Amino acid sequence: MDNEQVGLYTLDEALESLGFGKFQAFVLAYAGLGWFAEAMEIMILSFIGQAVKSEWGLSSSQESLLSTIVFAGMVIGAYGWGTISDTYGRRTGFLTISIVTSGAGFLSTFSPNYLSLVILRGFVGFGLGGTSVFLSWFLEFVPASSRGMWMIVFSTFWTFGSIFEATLVWIVMAKLNWRWVLALSSVPSFVLLFLYGVAPESPRYLCMKGRTGDALRILEKIASVNRTKLPAGVLISSRSTDKAEESTPSEDRIPLLPSLSKSSMQSKLGLSSFFMLFSSKLIKTTALLWVLLFGDSFSYYGIILLTSKLSRGESGCFPTIQSSGYLLGDSLYVNAFITSIAELPGLFLSALLVDRVGRKQTMSIMFGLAFIFLLPLLTRQSAVLTTCLLFGARMNAMATFTVASIYAPELYPTSVRTTGAGVASAVGRIGGMVCPLVSVALVNACHQTEAIAIYLAVIVVSLVCIQLFPYDTKGRELSDTAS
Repeated sequence: MDNEQVGLYTLDEALESLGFGKFQAFVLAYAGLGWFAEAMEIMILSFIGQAVKSEWGLSSSQESLLSTIVFAGMVIGAYGWGTISDTYGRRTGFLTISIVTSGAGFLSTFSPNYLSLVILRGFVGFGLGGTSVFLSWFLEFVPASSRGMWMIVFSTFWTFGSIFEATLVWIVMAKLNWRWVLALSSVPSFVLLFLYGVAPESPRYLCMKGRTGDALRILEKIASVNRTKLPAGVLISSRSTDKAEESTPSEDRIPLLPSLSKSSMQSKLGLSSFFMLFSSKLIKTTALLWVLLFGDSFSYYGIILLTSKLSRGESGCFPTIQSSGYLLGDSLYVNAFITSIAELPGLFLSALLVDRVGRKQTMSIMFGLAFIFLLPLLTRQSAVLTTCLLFGARMNAMATFTVASIYAPELYPTSVRTTGAGVASAVGRIGGMVCPLVSVALVNACHQTEAIAIYLAVIVVSLVCIQLFPYDTKGRELSDTAS
């Protein structure tokens, strides 16, 4: 007898019936706070490096390492936290991520020397690598019909975190010092830890583990808070046909089997999902996505660091730009604040285009505009024009970064979606890890032209990769198999 005839409904059908209400608004706020916290910690890299360098007499390479070590930690964390949350639950992931990030962030305030600061900032980066878990958790509460729009809304938390950090540093650095900046920037992670007890588990995760009863209780809570109703009938994990389940063992259904050892099963699932990314049907998508996210991360974080370097005219390369120490620092914070605000129109543009012209075209347009804005910086420009050009470049880089975050999980089938997007994110972090070596080292050595040329080359390669993707996901249903 048909599923519909006996009154069965899936999780997706339940979420569509429940709609987006107050319950999802809380989920958005909690998950968004995770991204808000990450944005603050990343923005710190634009400010504390020079302050620590001056106080402890560091070299340019040591200053660069303060940024690089954070991204190195994020590379490890991006894959590790995804595995933990897929194995033990999203809430377990939140708890451990918040403990590591808040603890290491606060302790780095009291670093007695350079080595201890590097180690603790590395642990901060490791914790920040798990913020993709917040994104996945949020999307698992959102009706499929409105995921694209709410993804853009979710991304605004990153932008507001960047703006808030620039404002915080502007106020605090003038009166206190970099240690206070580190301490205050760890507060959002402590708030996540404090609110952990009221964060619900993902009903989609529970269904995947065969715990439909627990998932149903959460759905009933959503219905109560949103003042809506669940469909009539019984909740089921999926509408897969019996024939499909018998003929092809689905990786998505393996966790429901009761007879296998949990630890060995989880280990085999993780490895098989990873190696499936390199199958004949997925290897092209995997390779292109890795290059794209590397280019996204390299260009976006590089523009953030360029803001601090070019606005200060460091190393005496352009002495006419420099002024008194106070005005120099104040100019840095103003420019960082202005370029952070640039992300808002970037998000608006991406929201306007992504469901109209598609993911590929939107990324191509935005990356092309970022190229145009960076091109004049191959030569020295005035401080005002430099700020304006970085404003435009960051606006478009952020838009591309956001659309790529939507595009990545849509490209993979359900059986390897989390693994594929997580590993791609980790590769993208490598771009963020190496970009300080360009922004800091080259600009410090008065090689601004070479630094900008590298960013332009990375954008060109990324644009080529976008065109080589096999299809656009606009209007397409998410696939369940690699075929």
